[in-house]
Amino acid sequence: MRPSFRRWLVLMAVSLSCACSAASAGADPGRFFAIQVVDGATGRGVPLIELATTNQAAWWTDSAGWVAFDEPGLMDGQEVYFHVRGDGYEAAADGFGFRGARLHPVPGGEARIEVRRTNIAERLYRVTGAGIYRDSVLLGREVPLRQPVLSGRVMGQDSVQAIVFAGKVRWFWGDTGRPAYPLGNFATSGAVSLLPADGGLAPDRGVDLEYFVDAAGFSRAMVDDPREGLKWIDGLMVLEDPDGVERLVGRCERVRRLGEDLGRSLIVYDEAREVFVPLVDFPLETPLAPKGRPFRHAADGVEYFYFPAPFPMTRVPAMWEAVLDPAHYEGFTCLEAGAAWDADAPRIERDADGRPVWGWKVGGMPLGPGEQKQLVEAGLLEPDQACIDIRDPDTGKFVHLWGGTVAWNACRERWLMIATEFGGTPSTFGEVWLAEADRPEGPWRSARKIASHARHTFYNPVHHTFFDEEGGCVIYLEGTYSDMFSNGAAPTPRYDYNQILYRLDLRDGRL
Repeated sequence: MRPSFRRWLVLMAVSLSCACSAASAGADPGRFFAIQVVDGATGRGVPLIELATTNQAAWWTDSAGWVAFDEPGLMDGQEVYFHVRGDGYEAAADGFGFRGARLHPVPGGEARIEVRRTNIAERLYRVTGAGIYRDSVLLGREVPLRQPVLSGRVMGQDSVQAIVFAGKVRWFWGDTGRPAYPLGNFATSGAVSLLPADGGLAPDRGVDLEYFVDAAGFSRAMVDDPREGLKWIDGLMVLEDPDGVERLVGRCERVRRLGEDLGRSLIVYDEAREVFVPLVDFPLETPLAPKGRPFRHAADGVEYFYFPAPFPMTRVPAMWEAVLDPAHYEGFTCLEAGAAWDADAPRIERDADGRPVWGWKVGGMPLGPGEQKQLVEAGLLEPDQACIDIRDPDTGKFVHLWGGTVAWNACRERWLMIATEFGGTPSTFGEVWLAEADRPEGPWRSARKIASHARHTFYNPVHHTFFDEEGGCVIYLEGTYSDMFSNGAAPTPRYDYNQILYRLDLRDGRL
């Protein structure tokens, strides 16, 4: 999901006023009062925790959990109360119910505040944007990144796509903000990083991004297509071309604004120029196309690419000719092959006993959770005949998942889905869930909430399988944190419209 140009102007104006530069490493650390917020169970610094004084002046911890406090009038050792607030974490409450800490700020002093994690997933750090380690740098602390305060002149970035290609992790993002003006790069941004096994940082420490930049040092366009529109990419696949050469192929959607599509094409990465170029146009009207974050899986002796959005209800044989031809795409559906979705008169294929015939059908209309729920509520399917009917195991509430990824997990020996709740409360798109199934197409029946963002959104979460540890028992997921679609929440300085990484231990008893 991306903002309109008008929304982008407001968003970047706020980010520019709040985060246009971190102080240089030459600043005097002794002038600050150092406050670190840490997880009481692990001692690790916690990012994105708000510290607010009684007059509501506020600071947010950086990716190491530090705040460099230097407020005139409050640096003489007098007692200062800080409210401590943060999604998924809480400080102990006092007798009046306030959650915070009483500190005595002085230049060169230091304090530590412990919080308890309430989310199942653990927040680790911010991946993109300005000031990732701003306060750590101000305080003279060691940081893991080569460019800890501004890399690629990037202020904010939307919705990550990541894939291992040609020995490196390739990262791509949507709309990207810059310091110089509220409008930035709308033709996809890109970067590379080394895998941990090849000298890259361990995923619990950070991602050292090397951006593709223009002459001014700003993250440059990665899609070379002169046609009109913002260029958003997804559906990245590595497959052999007719000459047997591995190529990186994806989908590019050209849009005038969110919800107004101009065209769709398959694109291929030109390694010599380090840009994507158009490969073949794809019809906008077909519901069967590359999208999301594909995975590769063999079924009945054939290798396929499956396209989760977040449910993998579309697939195509993993061959060059098939991927480029819409006629080879299949949808998992109970409708008749070629039938369009008609909520009033759905053309359900049934066997001799009247039961719906689910299967992979060339030209079949994929049915997501919304359509399947409508069929059940209309009495056209029994609840156990739907392949998607996800419920919260504690409440029995139907959970409509949207915008995520699916991957096989060796630790659980099942398919895992990481996705956002569609229309979740109290925020919209702020609740992140883990679901599991025995097959990619389901049935998907149960999900557990692993992270909550009560006031902001966290959309398009991605499970980075190339970071999996301990046989897949520890996984890493990343998503876009924003005030967008969040019922009026204010943008969080520096963090807004950027990517945040979480870690999840699948052996947690709550799962």
